[in-house]
Amino acid sequence: MTPLNLHYGYALINYLVPAVFLQLKTLRGSILEESVPSAARHTTPRGLSPKRLLEFILPDLNLHCLRLASTSPKVRDTLLKLDEQGLNFQHKVGIMYCRAGQSTEEDMYNNESAGPEFDEFLDLLGERVRLKDWEKYRAQLDTKTDSTGTHSLYTRYQDYEIMFHVSTMLPYTPNNTQQLLRKRHIGNDIVTIVFQEPGALPFTPKTIRSHFQHVFIIVQVHEPCTENTYYRVAVTRSKDIPLFGPLFPKGARFPRSPAFRDFLLAKAINAENAAEKSEKFRSMATRTRQEYLKDLAENYVTTTPIDSSTKFPLLSLGGKRKEKLKGAKGAELHSAGALVWAVTVVQGGENNGLSLSCLLGVSAESVVLIERFTRTVIFNCSCRDVIGWKAVTKSGAQGGPSLDIFYERGEAVTVTTSESQVEDIKEVVQRLELVTRGCEAREVTPLRDGVGQPGFLMSEEGFVTELQRFGYAESGGLQLGARVVRLCGQVLVHLSLEERSRRLRTAQKIHITVIPPDENGKPRRETPKQEIHEEQMGFPEPMETDSLLSPPSLPLIRATSLQDSMKSQSPEITPVSLTRSYSLEGHAPYQDIIEGYTDFCLPTSHFI
Repeated sequence: MTPLNLHYGYALINYLVPAVFLQLKTLRGSILEESVPSAARHTTPRGLSPKRLLEFILPDLNLHCLRLASTSPKVRDTLLKLDEQGLNFQHKVGIMYCRAGQSTEEDMYNNESAGPEFDEFLDLLGERVRLKDWEKYRAQLDTKTDSTGTHSLYTRYQDYEIMFHVSTMLPYTPNNTQQLLRKRHIGNDIVTIVFQEPGALPFTPKTIRSHFQHVFIIVQVHEPCTENTYYRVAVTRSKDIPLFGPLFPKGARFPRSPAFRDFLLAKAINAENAAEKSEKFRSMATRTRQEYLKDLAENYVTTTPIDSSTKFPLLSLGGKRKEKLKGAKGAELHSAGALVWAVTVVQGGENNGLSLSCLLGVSAESVVLIERFTRTVIFNCSCRDVIGWKAVTKSGAQGGPSLDIFYERGEAVTVTTSESQVEDIKEVVQRLELVTRGCEAREVTPLRDGVGQPGFLMSEEGFVTELQRFGYAESGGLQLGARVVRLCGQVLVHLSLEERSRRLRTAQKIHITVIPPDENGKPRRETPKQEIHEEQMGFPEPMETDSLLSPPSLPLIRATSLQDSMKSQSPEITPVSLTRSYSLEGHAPYQDIIEGYTDFCLPTSHFI
């Protein structure tokens, strides 16, 4: 039971209800106490009982077959592990050192020490740490007796800890070509970085004998140990591992810089996350999950039923079946998570536009439209940038129920529903009233005065700056500070100043959609965006938007407006943005992953 202050002026009690399945998924729901029937509330000093919650959430569930779990700490710890399965903030990455003239696994494992080029690369990636008495993430390395070496390479990236298994820092065994003390660590790493000195032979993962090494990131250094040091990168993965980012074009050169370090770390983290989506790793994780649940069901269940009660058990005999009470209507509208409605979006205009079946999601932070067929995000904006809306709940000559949402500079997105879903439009409006600073737009039809003037002036942004006293516009409901968002059926920001002036002069009837000022009389604007001071990269800006893929790891991305556009880049440009996610409406023109295992000869012109 967690009290949440959702910024509506009072605290709300929110009950978290996770549902754990044998499959690799956990449904995490929540229910507000306000939505539970009042007769069922506060049955114990600790709040609602599990029985009352389940009766309300799953009225058809047979509670007689349920038993309370043991109070053993093992139950809590196991459920926590299952809930966090798939969330990994600690990663181990292998690094193999390939000298000039080398290419095989045995060659790399038998390099006893590192050269200056390799040391320079390691210094860029992380810091050398003493393993003995090391208290942070150790990645199965010995921190007591130095049996796995005295030092290792460690770093942090955003919320992640990364420990590297560096071949030259693991114990070396003379006269042993297999170097098992090294291979038993690197050979069990899903992701391996292969560092190549100038003159190294082409690398192929076919020579690697391991069941766990599924992704190889090949890094070749050029002009090492100079001010002009740069790297070239190639990636290979096994066939069942999905594509992952950040992507980069052919021939990309990465100067030695902190930005390249961030790029490489993000690539390695996303590689491991992508590998865990493959069939092999999903099967392993599913078996582990089933064993955990089987252990709980067999060894940590009491004989106490969930619906047991010692208070007046005979009172219910012969009584009438109680009708299911309804909770407070609309309490779910206060939820911090997204509420979702099925809608239709028309792109390109109502007459010749394309109708898309979408899901409209409105959370406490964002408004999102997802196309149902492709599961592609086609629109999103911050709730702070929603300035108003116009709802039509009755069918007419203009069509069925619809909702215009105005945002940022007065842009608009229109969604429609069937006549049977008119209540959905009302619910969306109620939700927007709670999570945004916008308000309902008004339709105003001001008459021209005796000299043909509309009786008001507006700025370039559409704000009403002057209003003729006691004129038709004022009497029609127009206010100073109101924002005109539509003029004669067209979105105002899409019209030039000349076109606006012409319509005001020549339209047979002036019809405008306006958003009233706020309670203080100030015009409604989008929330000013804070300037993002991004670190200056040592290489160019990201590539075009439709070539970026969302990294599997959420902390590595930040969703932004999907209407953003970016300038096209030349093939020599190296995209390294780790903080933006875009709609994938086209095919990526760049791909740094090859299906299956492929030979890589980085000294040639064939870069991936």
